[in-house]
Amino acid sequence: MKKWPNILALIVVLIVGIIGGVVGGRWFPENKNAISNEKTEVREILKEENAVIDVVDKVTPSVVTVGVKKTETFINRDSFLFDPFGFFGNSNQPQVEERNIEQDIGSGFILSEDGLVVTNKHVVSDLKAEYRVITYSDEELKVEKIYRDPVNDLAILKVSPTQLFRSIELGDSDNLKVGQVVVAIGTALGEFRSTVTTGVISGLGRGIDAGTPFGGVSEELNNVIQTDAAINPGNSGGPLLNSSGAVIGVNVAVSQAGENIGFAIPINIVKDSIDTFEETGKFSRAFLGVRYQMIDKRTAILNSVPQGAYLVEVIEDSPADKAQLRENDIVTEFNGTLVTEKQSIAELIGKSKIGDEIVLKVYRDGETMEVKVKLEEVSQ
Repeated sequence: MKKWPNILALIVVLIVGIIGGVVGGRWFPENKNAISNEKTEVREILKEENAVIDVVDKVTPSVVTVGVKKTETFINRDSFLFDPFGFFGNSNQPQVEERNIEQDIGSGFILSEDGLVVTNKHVVSDLKAEYRVITYSDEELKVEKIYRDPVNDLAILKVSPTQLFRSIELGDSDNLKVGQVVVAIGTALGEFRSTVTTGVISGLGRGIDAGTPFGGVSEELNNVIQTDAAINPGNSGGPLLNSSGAVIGVNVAVSQAGENIGFAIPINIVKDSIDTFEETGKFSRAFLGVRYQMIDKRTAILNSVPQGAYLVEVIEDSPADKAQLRENDIVTEFNGTLVTEKQSIAELIGKSKIGDEIVLKVYRDGETMEVKVKLEEVSQ
């Protein structure tokens, strides 16, 4: 008979628990909502993680490392012997020596399965060096030919492909949105191959100076993508990808002034260059021949000058020089289009063809005039 009280107590506990759960769910619906929200958040995180993993699995075999081999001359200061009285002949002179350098310096991706690889021009800027492409499977392929774009920081490398050479999908960079998730893959710091970083698009239409610590080359680029996905030295030339694994940009630079600020050339600019290359076998580009600095609206008002492109340099014997453009001129219109930060001279020339005759509206010494210029081809 002693068992019955225990059994009754257990039944009471179970009934109270069931009633408490029902009442708690009815009287405190926020408990259900909190649990539901947590499950939703977990599902979203897993969904995003799986998307990144799918991109990495899909694209990594198409991402390559670019390496360099060259001989460099340097002064061996350790060989210097202090000998003010010349007791040891010429030993007072430091020795000039040579050393062989072989290292990974950048990244790239496979454009076509017949052996074309895309990278940055500044990665392969040394005309005397030998370059190689290292695939995901650690195959080393000698670069047989380099095609350098004279306008964009872009180069195409030609190698003899292997059976594992797999091309990458090119996306569309015209409809990008700030906040969009992106993935970068490359050889971080010239050492860690196939490094993956993620982030979002932080800004569009930026203007920067791009370069590399391995080559000391700097180049002004307009209309680039800004991202907080970590892009380190050595990532240059690698792909910036959307969540579907399509290339939306070519990683080109990292800000030295701040953290988590990287940049990429929009893939549609690259596609235009590639189309020209496939048609002609080279990067044929319309050329004006000026270096300029944009004057925004505020600066123009403060200096009582019009908004436009202030010419810092006119290259000798260029179309601009032949048309008698001068330093300190301000170009305000290009064939009737206002020259602004969003519609720069470089961007407008990029839409023009070799041989086009354009009309520039130019401000000089307080007067505005029209100047006709015939665009020529710039050599590589």
